[in-house]
Amino acid sequence: MLRTLPQTRDWTQGQRLASIIAFALVTAISARISIPMEPVPFTFQPFAVLLAGMILGARDGMLSQLVYVGMLAIGLPLDSRALGAAALLGPTAGYIYGFVPAAFVVGWIAQQRKSAFWLRLVAGVAGIAVIYVFGLSWLMAMRALDFNAAWMAGGAAFILPDLVKVVIAASLTQGGRILWDQWHA
Repeated sequence: MLRTLPQTRDWTQGQRLASIIAFALVTAISARISIPMEPVPFTFQPFAVLLAGMILGARDGMLSQLVYVGMLAIGLPLDSRALGAAALLGPTAGYIYGFVPAAFVVGWIAQQRKSAFWLRLVAGVAGIAVIYVFGLSWLMAMRALDFNAAWMAGGAAFILPDLVKVVIAASLTQGGRILWDQWHA
């Protein structure tokens, strides 16, 4: 299936692989930029996921997040609490798993019209929504919470900062696209 999805750039396999690994590492580093909160810490990981989708596109953005989840699965302590594989079973696991489809959705939407800033905003909001669906669903199951309680524990405090991340990611990638196009004109 992945071979049938379009690439966003005419990159060599080596460049693609390096970009995928780089964004997996950016996601890991962004986990360390956190504010401890219970049960879900505030991190910059959603920002990294948005950038991965907007810059790498659907396929490679998704693959970068799969690599990140894979690094956690083998025990590397690259999550916000340095738990490694245990993070994939804890209260924040749903958010982490949600990074994979979120990067795909962001990339897919952003690829529809590469020069449309408003579309990048829509892509970012959709990506955040995907992360929340996975994260809140998992939190509800793990903690036996109803939606309102899960929202208060793992959504309400994050929505405004996450929407700011959407605007920043869309602005950075739009500005980068304009510079790229001018430089290669």
